[in-house]
This record gives sequence, C-alpha cells and structure tokens, in this order.
Amino acid sequence: MLLFVGGPLDGRVEVRAARHGEPPQTVTHVHLHDGPKVVHRYDLQVLPGQAGVYHVRPRPGVRSERDDAVAD
Repeated sequence: MLLFVGGPLDGRVEVRAARHGEPPQTVTHVHLHDGPKVVHRYDLQVLPGQAGVYHVRPRPGVRSERDDAVAD
C-alpha cells in the first residue's frame, strides 16, 4: 500500500500488486489546467512491511504555509 502526502495527490492511497515489482523511488504528477503546467514530484519513503509513503518534493523557490509556520 502506498500513501501520498502533500500536493494535489494528498491523501491518495494506492494498492500496488506484487506482480508490478517494487514501486518507483520518484513519481511525477503533471497537472494541466487553464494556466501553466504544474509538475509535482513525490519521493518514496519505504516503511516496514508492505507499505510506503510518497512525500511531495518541495518546489525550488516556492515557500509553503508549513515553512512560514516554522519560521515564526
């Protein structure tokens, strides 16, 4: 089971069949809409057992609300 944290895929859960092999270390999600293309990359953190968590990779030069909260 794979869980996505952050970005547009936040909260998504994917059950990956063993026949597909190991999950990729990085997943790229491209969001197309009326404006420019937005690309998010998720990096895998493997957990004990059959689980893993993909965390959204911070985009260079973009501060998140979490960054602002930590700075205060």
